[in-house]
Amino acid sequence: MRLVDFEAMVRHLCNEVPSQFLDGVAEIVVSPRVVPHPERTEIYTLGECVPLPVQVGSGTDGIQSRIVLYHGSFAALAQSQDDFDWRSEAWQTLTHELRHHLEWRAEAPDLEDLDWAVEQNFARQDGEPFDCSFYLSGEVQPDGTYRVDDDVFVEAIVHSLPNDVMLRWRQQEYRVPVPAGAGLPSFLTIEGITDSPEGELILVIRRKPGVRDLFVAPEVFQASVRVTPRQDIFPS
Repeated sequence: MRLVDFEAMVRHLCNEVPSQFLDGVAEIVVSPRVVPHPERTEIYTLGECVPLPVQVGSGTDGIQSRIVLYHGSFAALAQSQDDFDWRSEAWQTLTHELRHHLEWRAEAPDLEDLDWAVEQNFARQDGEPFDCSFYLSGEVQPDGTYRVDDDVFVEAIVHSLPNDVMLRWRQQEYRVPVPAGAGLPSFLTIEGITDSPEGELILVIRRKPGVRDLFVAPEVFQASVRVTPRQDIFPS
């Protein structure tokens, strides 16, 4: 999509945003820049919410922001994805940055925590060190699981490492065998489930955090485990 067409689309998207969500937004602009992730070449920054200087004594209502969408980043991402949906991605980026602005005005850091969790999840996927509690900053789902991007995390709190864990997912129960050599905490990517999430389903087996965890970062075990469902299904 050409820059001029992208700018026109963003203007139309802005018209769909209820006016109360735009309070304090100084401007929404499109930049031609490509903004790659500083460490992960396949990741691009699609948008940014830039806080503007605040007058002393103006309070949170005086907070203003400038929202930027990077056309170059969208174009780079589109080249790597055959089914790239420009409008959907632009809408998600715009609303994501607007939420940043609204949370700054409300002094609520939830989205900043979620962005940190996304970065930690990238590290997990790439086999790099990560904070083993990062998923707790994800979006809590109605069933008590945690969602970070398209990945879903299910917790199992234990005193010691078991031989297997019973996992409940979408009204079905699965027996998850714990691989040999595993330790606590373990991040087990579950394979073989029905009605899987868009990304991965990860069973996190860990102890209840203690004082020691404040000083010593535990070594994390990761593996993929294939499961089979039990025949008995939970009632709705």
